[in-house]
Amino acid sequence: MIHVGVAGWAYRDWEGVVYPSPRPGGFDPLAYLAGFVDCIEVNSTFYRIPPPAYAERWVRTVEPFERFRFTAKLWEGFTHEAAARWTEDDVRAFHDAVEPLRAAGRLGAVVVQFPWFFDRTSANAERVRQIAAAFGDLPLVLEVRHESWVSPEALEEITALALNLCNIDLPIARGSIRPSARATGSVGYVRLHGRNYRAWFSKTAGRDEKYDYLYTEEEEGEWVERARRLAGRTQETYVIANNHFRGQALANALSIRSRLRGEPVRVPPPLLDAYPRLKGVAEGGGTGKLFS
Repeated sequence: MIHVGVAGWAYRDWEGVVYPSPRPGGFDPLAYLAGFVDCIEVNSTFYRIPPPAYAERWVRTVEPFERFRFTAKLWEGFTHEAAARWTEDDVRAFHDAVEPLRAAGRLGAVVVQFPWFFDRTSANAERVRQIAAAFGDLPLVLEVRHESWVSPEALEEITALALNLCNIDLPIARGSIRPSARATGSVGYVRLHGRNYRAWFSKTAGRDEKYDYLYTEEEEGEWVERARRLAGRTQETYVIANNHFRGQALANALSIRSRLRGEPVRVPPPLLDAYPRLKGVAEGGGTGKLFS
């Protein structure tokens, strides 16, 4: 089972590209997206731990979509502080925040994302062990970007901790993990950040510049094959496009979803106008041609 979706849904530059503009009365962007993809990675939980009422509302919103799943990023206080200083109250608060998703059978994974410079030192390995102990009842996906985490010894420990290693696509620097289809547990996970090398390593580029990238059909095909390999070795696999600027994440996600399913998919009309190549995968939206 492969779920394909996007990271986040609250982007100002999606207006008129992903979402209709002006929005009709009562428009709900989450309900709208759930009609096109079957997974969304929640970004907001990285910046603050929300009250459970947020997740309760998300569950109600996607109720008509049986296959739909959420994944959520672990709060940055656990992963990005200089030292592991979280409290038991913080652990409990995050559990409470995602419990409505878990109880409803909608929680696919919790993404434990570390910064690019987080290499495998003894102290960093201990932090990973602490997080695994604190959240071991949740399906954890470990996103690390330094190649020291994919040595045979490191992969053995990641597997022993019941962590699922994230397979990432992003601009490569010295010491970076390369694209892969590694499975260390029952969940396969892919995050596509784009390949905007110039902006990614620029000290002056903003968030939108760094994630301004549209994958080519050939690049999509590489990840379609990796996703299929992951699905053959896991119970569930998630492919999340994070190259969000101007809806490029959704464009790539829908194209990948179509290729994995071998059939056309629904495409938002504004997105079809912005990215005409989607006519080849859109239901009734073009020639009917599917990518090979």
